[in-house]
Amino acid sequence: MSSNVLMPKATAVWLIENTSLAFSQIADFCGLHPLEVQGIANEDVAKGIRGVDPIAGGFLSREEIAKGEASETYKLQPLEQKRIDLPQVKKKGARYTPIARRQDRPDAIAWFLKNHPEVPDSKVVKLIGTTKATIEQVRSRAHWNSSQIKPVDPVTIGLCSQIELDAVVAEAAAAKARADARNAKTQAKTLKSAQETVPAETYEQEPASSEET
Repeated sequence: MSSNVLMPKATAVWLIENTSLAFSQIADFCGLHPLEVQGIANEDVAKGIRGVDPIAGGFLSREEIAKGEASETYKLQPLEQKRIDLPQVKKKGARYTPIARRQDRPDAIAWFLKNHPEVPDSKVVKLIGTTKATIEQVRSRAHWNSSQIKPVDPVTIGLCSQIELDAVVAEAAAAKARADARNAKTQAKTLKSAQETVPAETYEQEPASSEET
């Protein structure tokens, strides 16, 4: 039995009503049992189901139906379904930057280094489509065009949107605040521990010197 049909019972209803095919032929094409097809014809099975035209659906041709009606032993051949190849989804990586804008990336990197050094290099890479190597070259002034690089807001040169930039800066600021809070807490504990370990006599005042007679 074939499993080519999407709605086998509805297709069987249509074939029973619109053709003179044998129940066995319809059953084989729709992937049903012959007794089930007979039950559909007698309205004992699938009562109330509206028939679906397999010709309109692209599952069967009129020529095949004619061949089946001419010979009860003929096995209906379903039409070959066209395969639809869906485009592959590329994994999200670094942002693609148009060639015309690539020369502006060092300026955007310089802007980050000057105004938001708290933003990790990895975030800058994804945001403006650069590389960690380029960031390091700009940072160390080893870039081939260092003399011409000047800090420029990446939004103004079209490397990212203001919303994307604000999100990255806000995330980096929050991370820095958490790190500063942890460091301050650690430093406070360290100072307290040092005071607790210093001998008490260290803090006693030296005896006052006797007055001259």
